[in-house]
Amino acid sequence: MAPIGSLWGDPRQRQTKCANTIQILSTAAIAGLEVDLPPFEFGVTNKSPEFIDKFPFAKIPVFEDKDGFVLLEGASIARYAPESGLLGKSIKDAALVDQWIHFAEHEIHTFTDLIWMLVDRFAPEKAYSESIYKSVFERQERSLKFLEQNIGIHEFIIGDEITLADIILAGVIQRAARITLGAAERALYSKVFAYYEKVVADPRIKDIFGAADFVEMPIAPEKAE
Repeated sequence: MAPIGSLWGDPRQRQTKCANTIQILSTAAIAGLEVDLPPFEFGVTNKSPEFIDKFPFAKIPVFEDKDGFVLLEGASIARYAPESGLLGKSIKDAALVDQWIHFAEHEIHTFTDLIWMLVDRFAPEKAYSESIYKSVFERQERSLKFLEQNIGIHEFIIGDEITLADIILAGVIQRAARITLGAAERALYSKVFAYYEKVVADPRIKDIFGAADFVEMPIAPEKAE
């Protein structure tokens, strides 16, 4: 089968946008589709004139199909396989898929990113705020409690078959457990992590998700000695 297009992303990056690339590759694997992965070096490839000319936002992941159709944003690219069966069996199923994708991205993933940026990337040392750090953790905690309450109603989040929502949620959960959810935090969400294990155990995507590589302690600023 010929590739349906090319995907620029980096599933190896432990704490950046790897979740999005993993989700897209998992969707393609379940749909039985092939995707080209051109060589990519973060901070180099996406700053090249050729890349910016094609993808002016200069972020990953981005996708171009064989006809030159261009997409950015992980969930949108993952959705580009409508015949995969991953959007459910009805319009109501599709709406629920979208609901859980938006929930995963805006109510869990966003807070993972905020904590990571606050501690490890963007905030100057003097701009760090302990109160903001705790507030963001609490917002993510609220979302995870809600997810915990909704796990187990069906085999997967919507029904008895895996959907795109499950793939997106699994990627978001994995990334959070590599950054914001240490062993103590994960113990609070036994249903969430049992669900995560079930999704990533699917033989079609197991190797794409790879090792869990979870942290023992949540990311936090280094204490002055």
